[in-house]
Amino acid sequence: MRILVTGANGQVGHAVAALARQKQMDVRAFARADLDITDAQAVDRAVADASGAGPLALVNAAAYTAVDRAENDREAAFAVNRDGPAHLAEACARHGAALVHLSTDYVFDGAKGAPYTEDDAPAPLNVYGESKWAGEEAVRQRLERHAIVRTAWVFSARGHNFIRTMWRLAHEREELRVVADQTGHPTWAGHLAEAVVVLARGLASGGEAGTFHVAGTPSTSWYGLAEAVVAQARASGESAVASVQPIPSSEYPTPAARPPEVRLAMENVARAYGLGAFRWQDGVEAVARELMAASREG
Repeated sequence: MRILVTGANGQVGHAVAALARQKQMDVRAFARADLDITDAQAVDRAVADASGAGPLALVNAAAYTAVDRAENDREAAFAVNRDGPAHLAEACARHGAALVHLSTDYVFDGAKGAPYTEDDAPAPLNVYGESKWAGEEAVRQRLERHAIVRTAWVFSARGHNFIRTMWRLAHEREELRVVADQTGHPTWAGHLAEAVVVLARGLASGGEAGTFHVAGTPSTSWYGLAEAVVAQARASGESAVASVQPIPSSEYPTPAARPPEVRLAMENVARAYGLGAFRWQDGVEAVARELMAASREG
């Protein structure tokens, strides 16, 4: 089958394209410079050019992800996170393609006190979350053959993410102070790519459409995740960190509010596609190995 990937230079898009190629799929990967998803005509041309050669699925990993900047850049966030998915869904409907669209746990406010299911009502706390929820709705309204994948706290050995930041700081500082009162699901891009490829294949061959939660397990805090990264850095023999100190969110204010506790129920994707749990600790170990190898080569 053929798979189109937008946002191919990002963490998830890069991982999806690489895995799909390993699985001998016909991959067309588009970075932002190759395809601006806010350009409806360009999107339609890209999907039209790829259609007609068997099953076709599009994976939308392109997104405006600067959570804090979005507070003062609402128009740009909605252009990419709402209008872009709308154009993609319309093109997929027109040309007979399935769409796997990446979304976020930030559509929830974190006040439930229990795992969120796909049927729980979103209540985003920030502009980024609002724009991603609007993108979900745009896809639902335009295309039946879709899978909306809500994930969380994505990390990999490339790009800007919490793991890379903690890894760098673990080699530079004696003490790290990390927020301990926000809970979520760290998710390795490699694990997420596995799920996305399964969903893309399934949708393209008539599998169940809908919304699915896919993220690493178990849930933890930023502090818990930082401790895991520091443990890997210490194992490399290069860590300068003597201690990791938990702090409340009030000591690390940000322009955009974050949900305090978003745990995701993931039974739906297990039932529909047989996907098991992904341990985020395995992802941290994989990223640490990659970063250590890059350090030796550098």
